[in-house]
Amino acid sequence: MLDLWRRFPLWQKILAGLILGALTGALFGKEASILKPVGDIFINAIKMLIVPLVFSTLIVGITSMRDPQKMGRIGLRTIALYLVTTAFAITIGLFASWLFEPGVGLEMSFEAGSESKQGPSLTETLVNLVPSNPIDSLASGNILQIIVFAIGLGISLTLIGEKGEPVIKLFESFAEAMYKLTNIVMAFAPFGVFALIAYVAGNYGLEVLLPLAKVIGVAYLASIVHVLFVYSGLLALLGRLNPLRYLQGIIDALVVAYSSASSSGTLPVSIRCAQQNLGVSNGVSGFVLPVGATINMDGTAIYQGVVAVFIAQFVGVDLSLADYGMIIVTGTLASIGTAGVPGAGLIMLSIVMSQIGLPLEAIAVIAGIDRILDMARTCVNVAGDLMVTTLVGKSEGELDETIYNSTTKH
Repeated sequence: MLDLWRRFPLWQKILAGLILGALTGALFGKEASILKPVGDIFINAIKMLIVPLVFSTLIVGITSMRDPQKMGRIGLRTIALYLVTTAFAITIGLFASWLFEPGVGLEMSFEAGSESKQGPSLTETLVNLVPSNPIDSLASGNILQIIVFAIGLGISLTLIGEKGEPVIKLFESFAEAMYKLTNIVMAFAPFGVFALIAYVAGNYGLEVLLPLAKVIGVAYLASIVHVLFVYSGLLALLGRLNPLRYLQGIIDALVVAYSSASSSGTLPVSIRCAQQNLGVSNGVSGFVLPVGATINMDGTAIYQGVVAVFIAQFVGVDLSLADYGMIIVTGTLASIGTAGVPGAGLIMLSIVMSQIGLPLEAIAVIAGIDRILDMARTCVNVAGDLMVTTLVGKSEGELDETIYNSTTKH
């Protein structure tokens, strides 16, 4: 039996865990919560990897480029692709919600008095990018500050030449150790995913989902359309790559993203998929993916587009073309600032709603199903990170197409 289990690729094991978890949660209901500690252990193990993996892979990625111009070129391409796909995402979300009208005819009540959590201003965001104490940033897991510090340290190690080689080799060895540790943790992924999905399915039963099934369906449909058409289309048109190989290669990351609802938490798995399944170089994947986990939130953008129109329909507010334009602009900028952790999308949604005059109290209607929506939007975020990483790797000649086109994914 053990030998048979070992023969299956990891993504099939994880998918089996997801399906069995959903069935277990549906069968046992809230009693399935007893499995939650197993899922929590798996999530903690993933979180354990994030800071050392991001820090080491960023430094290795930057020092491997050697050329500051190359790093700047990759950075600009990465940010441009993320902005373009985010604008597409929120537009698809708006169109889907406008077309299917999930909020029309819905009769539910919500309590007044919900308050918007204010996001940081642009000035505060820029100031907070630079850590006053990088050790504290590493300890607290502030990914944006860790990225800034790692980029600065990586550039400095490159500029000092031979004197920096011992430290570079140290980080290269450390990064390899983190890759191996990621593989070890991922061996337990099927069991962690099983426990997480069993808990979610057991706690979010039909009594919560049925009244809002239409908005859930619209959000999921928009997410699928974005991945299959925008991401696959860009890979085929710009990269001349087979999108089916891309979809096959990212399954591990998507399943972990769906069960954990955290794009930052999925980062170790994304890096593993990019390097082992898609053939992206360590340098490109180590630079692009951590940046994507913090600024690329296409799934959140879809969510904001779908939910903003849903709430407008629900409360009977007719949105103008200017309102739709405001949602696209505000949603794109807000999604970039959304932390890659569960539930952060609700905070940014309140910013978008306040810009077009929708009652913030209506967020309470969505809050009950936010976890279900969060799981889908996290999948889109992670798929987008891996698509952009693949395109950038292709454009820089740092994509091993033998690995990419291989029918065997690890």
